[in-house]
Amino acid sequence: MTLKIGIDVGGTFTDFVVTRDGAEPAIFKTLSTPSDPSIAVVNGLRDIAASMNPPMTLEAFAPTIATIVHGTTVTTNATLTGTGAKSGLLTTEGVRDALEMRRGVREEQYNNRYTNVKPLVPRYLRAGIPGRLDRDGVETAPLDLDAVKEAIALFRDEGVQAVSICFMNSFANPAHEQAAAKLVRRELPDAYLSVSTDLLPSIRFYERVSTTALNSYVGPKLNHYLDQLVGRLKGIGFDGLLLIMQSNGGVISPQLARENAALTLLSGPAGGPGAGLHYVRVHGQNKCIITDMGGTSFEASVAVDAPMIKNDGEIARHKIALPMLDIHTIGAGGGSIGWLDEGGLLRMGPQSAGADPGPACYGKGGRLPATTDANVVLGYLDPDFFAGGRMKLDVEAARAAILEHVATPMGLSIEDAAAGMYRVACNNMAQGVREVTIKRGFDPREFPFIPAGGAGPIHSCLICEELEIPLQIVPRESSVLCAFGMLMSELKHDFVRTFVSRLDAIDWAKLGAIIDAMAAEGARLLDEERIPEARRRFDVKLDCRYVKQYHEVSFVVPRELVEAGDAAAIARAFHAEHNRLYGYSLEQENTPVEVINVRVQAIGITDKPVARHEEWAGDDASHALKCKRAVYIPETKKFREVPVYDGHRMRHGNRIDGPAMIEQETTAIFVSASYDCVVDALGSFALYQKGRADLVASCIKDKKEAVA
Repeated sequence: MTLKIGIDVGGTFTDFVVTRDGAEPAIFKTLSTPSDPSIAVVNGLRDIAASMNPPMTLEAFAPTIATIVHGTTVTTNATLTGTGAKSGLLTTEGVRDALEMRRGVREEQYNNRYTNVKPLVPRYLRAGIPGRLDRDGVETAPLDLDAVKEAIALFRDEGVQAVSICFMNSFANPAHEQAAAKLVRRELPDAYLSVSTDLLPSIRFYERVSTTALNSYVGPKLNHYLDQLVGRLKGIGFDGLLLIMQSNGGVISPQLARENAALTLLSGPAGGPGAGLHYVRVHGQNKCIITDMGGTSFEASVAVDAPMIKNDGEIARHKIALPMLDIHTIGAGGGSIGWLDEGGLLRMGPQSAGADPGPACYGKGGRLPATTDANVVLGYLDPDFFAGGRMKLDVEAARAAILEHVATPMGLSIEDAAAGMYRVACNNMAQGVREVTIKRGFDPREFPFIPAGGAGPIHSCLICEELEIPLQIVPRESSVLCAFGMLMSELKHDFVRTFVSRLDAIDWAKLGAIIDAMAAEGARLLDEERIPEARRRFDVKLDCRYVKQYHEVSFVVPRELVEAGDAAAIARAFHAEHNRLYGYSLEQENTPVEVINVRVQAIGITDKPVARHEEWAGDDASHALKCKRAVYIPETKKFREVPVYDGHRMRHGNRIDGPAMIEQETTAIFVSASYDCVVDALGSFALYQKGRADLVASCIKDKKEAVA
């Protein structure tokens, strides 16, 4: 049987999902090792080997693994913490300050204390090089190679680890950048090099220079980590296929990840959206909201037919213009620390206790109250069953931390302070969901809600109450959803070329040739990855806008429309997408449309884990009842004894009425007083608003029972 493992390195825990053909996925977690994340990877593999029947040594187990798909937060953390490489920048004379000036727009217009983000490359290491190309790529001034050599000498003297090259209008002609790159490779062979026309050959200088600088800033860190990871895996005898998760929801080889490190800036949470769609389809749905609450952060995204992709975004206020999943991240996790601001108001995060020392209840020396501490005090976590009982939680330490830092300063009881921490954390996460729904033109009430991460299902009912969402689906693998989604990901390679033309005056032959060239490059990469032609797909997108408009809209265009030169059909697709995003279109006004960029995504289809479908087991869940426990009920603001069920023993069709708790080894699910729960055919826990059993009628055997 083929053994595949998905690995998601988080701030607190490293998650593992193990799949074999025809077998249920197995879930494992181990504490992350921030100083060297590859240590946690090997520790987890050792735990998996020991769990085999019969138990195996790590060295005997590793050679049996066919594929490892790995998501990493190394580049993300390097950017967030400002610990990337010392970098230099070669750019066009006169524009070296573009990286600092950005678009000249202050993000918070009315905040006089708001300062500009610190550039990734300090000014003295940003070298302006004489030489110029016009917008069509025609050289108007030759590149000054002596100035390039002088800049390289400065970089060498200053101990620069990475170099970025980004010249004005180079997207139209890469000659100057390639000439400069040749010198850098010769004179600084050990430096990490990023060339904008290799990474992002498209219009808009600031976006291009920022993306290129980001790539260089995180590249050496990722290279070092991949060296550690590959070395450790080789040392234990792994000789299978290693794939790295990238921000667009696809996977790539480690070598491509090394060369294009910025592609991994959202590597960790990128597996979640695809997995979310897998779990809602059994309910007849093609869309969902996916959230992931880990130890440090909370991510929210939307999927409609496929995960939502955007072509630019920000990380730590730095612009990045590479295709990535539309994921909104805030500092709200199980380790988020509760504190009082200058006005005495309770805040949660973004500071986090992380994995070490962790929340106070971990008993590892933490003294500050975190979200997990509040969950323990409120009864949502069993201190003797955390991580399946492998880790005991210190309730008294949690109470003491909340008393000192929240309850006493606010004049509250410990329980009321914990309830306040819980509500603030949930409200923060609800606002994060609004960012990817309401602000994107979606009504969250129309989407099933997928709470993931070890802490997600404890908070999901209150989040959904706030957003009026009637249906939640908690997969059995919810605590490791991103790792599971990684095993469902395709190989993906994105290409973009600037092609500016009014839609009604396009040179269709030239456009087709550009698409063919990008598709050929994608095919070459898929050849290297040994993907047969029958398992390849090439998707075409156009970035279009109304003439004189600033922002473009990116949308899929069937290749046959380009081949037929059907401008009218492409325009209709653009108008429809513009209307969905912004609530209006200018179709009736006959406003001309222009193309700015053309994109091609080369996709290699991979083998997926086999989906399980459980047999109907009836609605009685009493066989899974463990005990009763006092938990805090948000609707009444009081504690109440509620039944606690063993989630591992619940089967398809089993029903429970809220309020209740469902416990698994790696997560706990709080079913509030406003929701009931039924197990669907995939073994997921479907939580629906009381009186809305019609929402789950399609996921159980007897539909009449479902709506009774």
